[in-house]
Amino acid sequence: MAKILITGGAGFIASHIQDAYLEKDHRVVVVDNLVTGNKKNLNSKSKFYRVDITSSEIREIIKKEKPDIINHHAAQIDVRKSVSDPVWDAKVNILGIINLLEGAKEAKVKKFIFASSGGAIYGDPEPDPSGRYGARALKIPTPETSPERPISPYGVGKLTSEKYLYYYNVQYGLEYVALRYANVYGPRQNSRGEAGVVAIFLDKLLAGETPIINGDGKQTRDYVYVGDVVKANVLALRAKTGVYNIGTGKETDVNQVAGKIVKAIGAKVKPKHGPGKPGEQKRSCIDWGLAKRILKWKPEIDVDQGIRETVAWFKHR
Repeated sequence: MAKILITGGAGFIASHIQDAYLEKDHRVVVVDNLVTGNKKNLNSKSKFYRVDITSSEIREIIKKEKPDIINHHAAQIDVRKSVSDPVWDAKVNILGIINLLEGAKEAKVKKFIFASSGGAIYGDPEPDPSGRYGARALKIPTPETSPERPISPYGVGKLTSEKYLYYYNVQYGLEYVALRYANVYGPRQNSRGEAGVVAIFLDKLLAGETPIINGDGKQTRDYVYVGDVVKANVLALRAKTGVYNIGTGKETDVNQVAGKIVKAIGAKVKPKHGPGKPGEQKRSCIDWGLAKRILKWKPEIDVDQGIRETVAWFKHR
């Protein structure tokens, strides 16, 4: 069994991964600054350090704990925040992973699993206005072989992080698996921030308030259930170095998501439309064929079932 250090382990996705690793009898060390993470998400079987990934202390912890694997989920996750403050986004998401990689190099960590982004890295499927990639639009669903055209500092940071992983693999032999997530949703999702549209709508509707849909609500995303994402992180433990899309290959627009949530709750309040957000991506949907072939992974929970399970958790909470 491996010793695994998880950053952001008190957060939405990584806390579920923590539980899954412990169920497989791995030893787990969690690092989280608890700015957005919730201490209630921590498993009593994990060893916990309240530390920021940008601090010098994190490298001392890696050196002390000597994990076999680092699973990196700690991040600044708000795309709009990255646009308004790209310097802060880069400090957390780019300098943070470099700090961890230096610690991994010093402690001779064997593998690094990274939570990347399928939607933000590929950008909008519309033809590239700069002309750099020609007039062609991205294929939908988008495979890993597509050009990366991030349109936010958040997406640039994720792509930059993948390039650093490649560098540390070539120079120091650190194996890595980058999982490019679609839009992840499910139990424990935080409703604070742009990244959690399902959670935001749920919180509003359960409180009897009216959720606001930005623009016409026809912008699409690929919604993947957190339980399926967890399975990908378990399979990544034995996977060879590579970059893999983790999504469903199906587009669902915001209006449809809102309608499914209203139906699942039985709410009488319906969302209203507000002004659109400048620069918001219109479409995002990723091809998971490579993960199927190499990781032997597939999405098993469709969006209707996933929303029902998420609603049940939010009601219970």
